[in-house]
Amino acid sequence: MAPLSAPQGPESVADLAERLLGAVVNISTSQNVKADDDAPAPQVPEGSPFQDFFDEFFKGQEGEGGNGPRTVNSLGSGFVIDPTGFIVTNNHVIEGADDIEANFADGSKLKAKLVGVDSKTDLALLKVEPEKPLVAVPFGDSRQMRIGDWVMAIGNPFGLGGSVTVGIISARGRNINAGPYDNFIQTDAAINRGNSGGPLFNMKGEVIGINTAIISPSGGSIGIGFSVPTELAQNVIGQLREFGETRRGWLGVRIQPVTDEIAESLGMADAKGALVAGVIKGGPVDNGVLKTGDVIIRFDGKDVVEMRDLPRAVAESPVGKAVDVVVIRDDKEVTVKVTLGRLEDGEKLAEASATPDAGTDDKSAPGQPKSAAPVVLGMTLGALDEANRKTFSIADAVKGVVITAVDGASVAAERRIQPGDVIVEIGQEAVATPDDVSKRIGELKSQDRRNALLMLADKTGALRFVTVRIE
Repeated sequence: MAPLSAPQGPESVADLAERLLGAVVNISTSQNVKADDDAPAPQVPEGSPFQDFFDEFFKGQEGEGGNGPRTVNSLGSGFVIDPTGFIVTNNHVIEGADDIEANFADGSKLKAKLVGVDSKTDLALLKVEPEKPLVAVPFGDSRQMRIGDWVMAIGNPFGLGGSVTVGIISARGRNINAGPYDNFIQTDAAINRGNSGGPLFNMKGEVIGINTAIISPSGGSIGIGFSVPTELAQNVIGQLREFGETRRGWLGVRIQPVTDEIAESLGMADAKGALVAGVIKGGPVDNGVLKTGDVIIRFDGKDVVEMRDLPRAVAESPVGKAVDVVVIRDDKEVTVKVTLGRLEDGEKLAEASATPDAGTDDKSAPGQPKSAAPVVLGMTLGALDEANRKTFSIADAVKGVVITAVDGASVAAERRIQPGDVIVEIGQEAVATPDDVSKRIGELKSQDRRNALLMLADKTGALRFVTVRIE
């Protein structure tokens, strides 16, 4: 029998935890609200996925029952990244706060100033003014972490102060529809309300993630927590520290996924990449270097496997950088050089030319289509003449063949094609008349194609790609 003094159980992480606890802080905020206002709990934008995944812990309301202002307090976590007083947390922890305070492990408290926020990754950078250097922790490389690696979370669950939990990385690259750059680390280390904004450490004591969200039907940990990886967060924090805002790269295109049907229509062996559905006027590639219909499969040496890979790769690239972009165009791989613009400068342009959701402006043509009008794949076609432009309010700049009616039982209706849409191209060839459409569909049938790739324009000229089964 082993001596009673022999170590029992798994190896202790006490030394690691003791070294790190001093760098993790509790973030408390207060917000003054009118008594007749709805309490802003949780402090996240209305409709945000974080309402579903991670309601922040709230406590205390002053002046209850009175008509005067009252104060709502919330609690979260954060961590020191620089001994001079820079602290990282989540944006939704401090959003809307009038006062922010950092509470340290030794019991000291310091008022915090907001340096900058990034709502797209839900990150925020704070600054306190300490009398002496603070205990700080370094960023690690989240790209080196593997599923099954041990991790440690430290935070402020339910306002209880510095709490340590240990688990493993359960998955990588999770998309929970929280933002455009979702690439979360999933962990089973216990994360609860109040842990938000706290660090996720590797066993070297390096921060490899910022705990941001949980899935929790009961409000407590069920072993599914999500952290923003440092491969995404470190660049954002660096920009907030240097500029007080983010300065992301911008390509200036609208994209959509490459489905199996689209890949087949384009003659691609695999469904991969991001399909360019439109080029934003005034953007970095409004010079013809990228074209509508291109499929981007590589950006600056990084493979674009799924559509969501592209926005993240572009956003992480410096503004003004010249990068190589590999596209599939006319069944060939083509490499083009693109100089990136700044996303924040281009967002208004993008919004102005964004494609409306299909079906949001659904209206049918008045009257019955002419009996002589050709019908192809359930779509009744018409010339884009002055009368049809007026009927469907189609801009003069739009060119192609107008769809005047759609059979509700057709494959076109399944794809949410509607009257007033304009067919610009079929199978990457432009069409100008209803006869062009009929002939092009016939050609694709003769080539034994099962799907036709249609480039459609709405009444404003915004483009999108749709595949329609050839019956």
